[in-house]
Amino acid sequence: MPTSPSSSAQAAREALAGRLRELRLDAGITGRELASRAGWSTAKASRIENAKTPPSDADIRAWCTATDAEDQTADLIAANRTADSMYVEWRRKQRTGLRRLQESAIPLYEQTRLFRVYCSNVVPGLIQTDAYARALLTAITEFRQIPNDVDRAVQARMARSHVIREGDHRFALIIEEDVLHYGFGDAEVIAGQLGYLLAVMSLPSVSLGVIPRTAPRRMWPIETFMVFDDQRAAVELLSADVTVRAPTEVALYVRAFVELAEMAVYGARARELITDAITSLG
Repeated sequence: MPTSPSSSAQAAREALAGRLRELRLDAGITGRELASRAGWSTAKASRIENAKTPPSDADIRAWCTATDAEDQTADLIAANRTADSMYVEWRRKQRTGLRRLQESAIPLYEQTRLFRVYCSNVVPGLIQTDAYARALLTAITEFRQIPNDVDRAVQARMARSHVIREGDHRFALIIEEDVLHYGFGDAEVIAGQLGYLLAVMSLPSVSLGVIPRTAPRRMWPIETFMVFDDQRAAVELLSADVTVRAPTEVALYVRAFVELAEMAVYGARARELITDAITSLG
């Protein structure tokens, strides 16, 4: 994987150019013929195909029309629009601390109507308590060696989470059972967080599922991700935040979520797993 946001963006542009070239080759036409069909100069077609000039949305539509590949237009336009933002290193997003990163997500959260969230490692940020968020954000700050603004970051995360109780939103949340046992903070902090999960489950807008450790696996535990209204997915890697907007790729995350959701338990059985985790704290 590229080592910087700029090189990642260039790699994304080159990948897009490669896909356009494949469409031309699959259509069995030369660059000169493609340019003629699109009404361009041969030089323009060459610059686009060799990632020298970023194509516009109109250019991609013309390319797909010229190669009889209109069914791929939406994916290619989405890939083109996100070339600069699809892969952003955490060190760039967190260079001044964590508060601004929490605040930057508020507009997206307020606009989204359906959230699909899968977490294999921590309680989803939307339903974290103040104390749990503080313990987690402190750990992130220390590991990444970034400016410590945890107090303000926690406030921003709590403010961001107002969508759980306000507005027209629905939340489908899936966590692995192990998340209930990971020790972010002391026993009191963890007990408070688990108790809050029980409270959140009663909200009519929230569906919280837990995948038991013993569940037969049809889908392996993967990285934490969120899908916003079938329009985009946000994927959290150790080194970077990845934004996915290509319709077929977003659909892949939706499909993964469906598989994971079918392995989860809900209602009384989920409450039992959470209660058992609280009891295990001693």
